[in-house]
Amino acid sequence: MMNNSQSTTSSNSPFRGLGGMIFAAGLGTRFKPWTDKHPKALAVINGKSLLQRNIEYLQQYGITNVVVNVHHFADQIVTALEKNKGYGSAITISDETDMVLETGGGIKKAAPLFTAENILVINVDILTDLDLGKLIAFHQQHNPLSTLAITNRTTSRYFLFDEDNTLCGWRNTKTGEEKIARAATTYIPKAFSGIHVISKKLLSLIQREGKFSIVDTYLELAATHTIKGFDHSGSRFIDVGKPDSVAQAEQLFSE
Repeated sequence: MMNNSQSTTSSNSPFRGLGGMIFAAGLGTRFKPWTDKHPKALAVINGKSLLQRNIEYLQQYGITNVVVNVHHFADQIVTALEKNKGYGSAITISDETDMVLETGGGIKKAAPLFTAENILVINVDILTDLDLGKLIAFHQQHNPLSTLAITNRTTSRYFLFDEDNTLCGWRNTKTGEEKIARAATTYIPKAFSGIHVISKKLLSLIQREGKFSIVDTYLELAATHTIKGFDHSGSRFIDVGKPDSVAQAEQLFSE
């Protein structure tokens, strides 16, 4: 396993005190048959893997020290990173080969690897041209526990925000399930983009253990802490979750 111990703050970054994390541990069950023999992180879009594209995406904003968690075909991801010298970034591996921990458990396990005050987290199967500079500046201005990238796209599961873009709850429109953490006059549904800036102070507040979603933690903390939403509706965005989304992704991201 490659394990770079450098600080997760890039000295060249316009946003000092910022690190990155890419979730690449998932089983990718919706992405079969590719994931029968490969991790979804190495699926190729116009000549570049999803992992390479997101490492280079973070580089555009000076984020060059990145934690990558691994589980499914972990050795293939590590080999690709070593062979390509981290695609120009300093990569630290968070090893989940014993058990995939989902988003919340993955962040908690990686916590000792973070030295930056804020960490930009992204799912490896997300491709977007969201201006991370604006997202990060918003986070630094409001200083919440976390800032979630959100849009008005249609989905089945929504975060619910008040008129100040403060997280108040969650809703599943297919099952009718709803969780309200904080009262509001109006609940505005927004789709989570799988991108968030988390403050290091969040890490000490995570009470759950083992395998869990960060969504559950956010809903638990939203009652007493501020979690914000940053709306980037209008940006190019695709969740490359299924094989049939590859062609669309290649049209959106031809470069």
